[in-house]
Amino acid sequence: MVTQGLRSPQESVHDLSPIENLRIPSKEELRESREEPTDPQAQQEIINSIEEVYFSNDSFDIVKYELERLPPVLSLQELEEYRDKLKQQQAAVSKKVADLILEKQPAYVEELERVTSLQTGLQLAAVICANGRRHLNIAKEGFTQASLGLLANQRKRQLLIGLLKSLRTIKTLQRTDVRLSEMLEEEDYPGAIQLCLECQKAASTFKHYSCISELNSKLQDTLEQIEEQLDVALSKICKNFDISHYTKVQQAYRLLGKTQTAMDQLHMHFTQAIHNTVFQVVLGYVELCAGNTDTKFQKLQYKDLCTHITSDSYIPCLADLCKALWEVMLSYYRTMQWHENHDQDETATVSSVSDGSNVIGTEENSFDRSYIKKKLEHGLSRIWQDVQLKVKTYLLGTDLSNFKYDDFIFVLDVISRLMQVGEEFCGSKSEVLQESIRKQSVNYFKTYHRTRLEELRMFLENETWELCPVKSSFSILQLHEFKFMEQSRSPSVSPSKQPASAISTAVTLFEQYCNGGNPFEIQADSKDDETEDVLASNGYESDEQEKSAYQEYDSDSDVPEELKRDYVDEQTGDAPMKSVSRETLRSRKRSDYNLNKVNAPILTNTTLNVVRLVGKYMQMMNILKPIAFDVIHFMSQLFDYYLYAVYTFFGRNDTFESTGLGLSSSRLRTTLNRIQESLIDLEVSGDPTGTLTAAEERKEKVPSPHLSHLVVLTSGNSLYGLAERVVATESLVFLAEQFEFLQPHLDAVMPAAKKPFLQQFYSQTVSTASELRKPVYWIVAAKAIDYEQMLLLMTNVKWDVKEIMSQHNVYVDALLKEFEEFNRRLNEVSKRVRIPLPVSNILWEHCIRLANRTLVEGYANVKKCSNEGRALMQLDFQQFLMKLEKLTDIRPIPDKEFVETYIKAYYLTENDMERWIKEHREYSTKHLTNLVNVCLGSHINKKARQKLLAAIDDIDRPKR
Repeated sequence: MVTQGLRSPQESVHDLSPIENLRIPSKEELRESREEPTDPQAQQEIINSIEEVYFSNDSFDIVKYELERLPPVLSLQELEEYRDKLKQQQAAVSKKVADLILEKQPAYVEELERVTSLQTGLQLAAVICANGRRHLNIAKEGFTQASLGLLANQRKRQLLIGLLKSLRTIKTLQRTDVRLSEMLEEEDYPGAIQLCLECQKAASTFKHYSCISELNSKLQDTLEQIEEQLDVALSKICKNFDISHYTKVQQAYRLLGKTQTAMDQLHMHFTQAIHNTVFQVVLGYVELCAGNTDTKFQKLQYKDLCTHITSDSYIPCLADLCKALWEVMLSYYRTMQWHENHDQDETATVSSVSDGSNVIGTEENSFDRSYIKKKLEHGLSRIWQDVQLKVKTYLLGTDLSNFKYDDFIFVLDVISRLMQVGEEFCGSKSEVLQESIRKQSVNYFKTYHRTRLEELRMFLENETWELCPVKSSFSILQLHEFKFMEQSRSPSVSPSKQPASAISTAVTLFEQYCNGGNPFEIQADSKDDETEDVLASNGYESDEQEKSAYQEYDSDSDVPEELKRDYVDEQTGDAPMKSVSRETLRSRKRSDYNLNKVNAPILTNTTLNVVRLVGKYMQMMNILKPIAFDVIHFMSQLFDYYLYAVYTFFGRNDTFESTGLGLSSSRLRTTLNRIQESLIDLEVSGDPTGTLTAAEERKEKVPSPHLSHLVVLTSGNSLYGLAERVVATESLVFLAEQFEFLQPHLDAVMPAAKKPFLQQFYSQTVSTASELRKPVYWIVAAKAIDYEQMLLLMTNVKWDVKEIMSQHNVYVDALLKEFEEFNRRLNEVSKRVRIPLPVSNILWEHCIRLANRTLVEGYANVKKCSNEGRALMQLDFQQFLMKLEKLTDIRPIPDKEFVETYIKAYYLTENDMERWIKEHREYSTKHLTNLVNVCLGSHINKKARQKLLAAIDDIDRPKR
């Protein structure tokens, strides 16, 4: 009970070991226990009444505890009662212990047996140990100390060999950084990375050495340094692609497992390269022009830097800018080529070695290739967009309105070539560049065209309409302004100057210049040659320059006779024939007033200037097709103004217009009215009260030109300026022919929506050029022969003769003399200017037509006439026709029937004459009235006369 003070009564009872608590109760305890009640419940209650403190711990001092509990005043009775209580409790506990001992007796016996068995086992173990010691002693005696020492030394040797190998590896690792530096200098990036990775792997094997941990971190730093150098090497690809260099870089990134990262970095480098390249090019020119070393320009933004470019350095800077950007795009193109070829090689290798063992690696490579391909394809448009924006910023940074034409054309050609590069690069239509250059071009071209129109007016007003001597083989394609048309048909020309159809079949610029050269260098070289010729005589410096440029054309002795004949055919409009009859040759010789040998085109310096202008306009249109309509519209204005000037100078005459002879066709009159309304500024001074819109419209118009006072059109000896009139009208016809020649070229570049304008221009304006001959030469014909004198002579003739005359009248000889004089003066004029066959025909036709109408007018003035008088009229007219046919080759004679029909109408009866009057409305009222009056009394009575006059009046009423 004393030893179990820390446990509860129940626990102490159950945990009593048969050995540890083996205590036999005394006789007194057994007696007392027998005296105690044996009721288990009562006994349990006594045990439960024991204070908990007795079970607290083994070191509990019961005596001390009970003594301390004694009251200050002791009572014997209370003490005895308390003692009896304690004895009861002790007895209950002893009885419980005894019961438990009896209960655990079988377990005690079993445990005792186990102890005995254990003692036997221990004795056996002692015997085994003794035997082992005895055997060990025998082994020790059997092996010598030398043998054991040898084994120990061998083991030590093996350990030292392993240590030496490790030390050599460590030594090699420590010297690796030197080899890595050498490999990086040699740009052997794959080898350096391979070596570094192997060193890292080896270092991880020997990481238990303290020196290796430091080396491992150093290798990691080296690897990062290699990656940085690799990134720098990757950036060099952007400006100068090298296959071996790029292959090494890609292999290095593949070893690092960063092929996708490398592609992202590459695109970033290309973007940066574009920015840095354009900035450095522009900065170089800005600093060069500034002439100082001020660094303020380096701090400017690219957009602001572009505004500091001077007009002199603008073109070389643009050329260098495009060259540099070409290098960047070519590097990107070659990068894509490298990946395409590499992918094909890899695919072929994988398909030939595929055994199913590297499926995962193959899938990863395939994914990387797919990623790189998409990234490169997407990068095409991104890079081209960056290029466009940079060039657009440069273009808009300078005002081009003051540029010379050739400089502006060069800018357009460079941008056109750049747009072609963009189309081949990524299939882009370069909307950004097109829009910016279109705006610049339209603004520039409007100003340029306005100036050219003013200059054209000045030239027309100072033009003396002298012949400009050119060879008979002259063609507009010989002019420098039209060289681009010959180049477009030549296969050796650079692609930017070839038509769109040729580009599709030709080699692309990237293929052509893949291994060297630059498409923008050719442009710069070709410009120098063109500039020399164009600027030497551009048509707007002086007339003398133009004349000196063509002074070699004063002879065409080196031109074959066939060319001369063909040219005449071309001028006359006759189709070329294989054989020409002798009669035709004789006829042509007599009709074509050409006493000088040159059958060259008839044109003036002003005509040549207009042709040159057309060439320049087409050159601009060919380079920049989006403004084709504006350019063609301005070209049409050049032709319109030239046509209007020729008409105003030589063809306008209200007196002859009112004759009703149809000299000006309705189409020509419509064209002239349209030109006058749309192009000619008829107001002398601007109206200050006019609207802004009207002012803007006037800006687009040109004042009407005035004929130079040096041109005399009133002299009869020169046939009233016939030479000048021929040069003017035929130069207009020549200009129209050139426009006809150029029509297919214009139609090819004209937008489909605007083609009706071009068709209308050709059908309504260009084709009317030859129609201007009639009104111009009618004025000469009207003045060249004195028709009034002939009328006076006819009034002196008596027509009421009674007998048939055999001799014609004097007025016929006078009229024929006038025609002979006209023929002589025509020959004189032809010594100055070749008169083409159509011109001479029109002149003769006009004169004959006017003479015949004068004859009818003279016959209509006759008061009295007999049948014999009418016969005399026929005799006179037949004499006139017979002599006239010897002077001219025109057949049939114009208006011959007009005279004959009028003369024969005298013989008609009343009914026939009434029908005749209604059918022949080409005669005036005066002619018809006189015819009726003259017939009165001979075969028409007064009643019939009244009837016929009424019929004439009915015909004349609608005219009024």
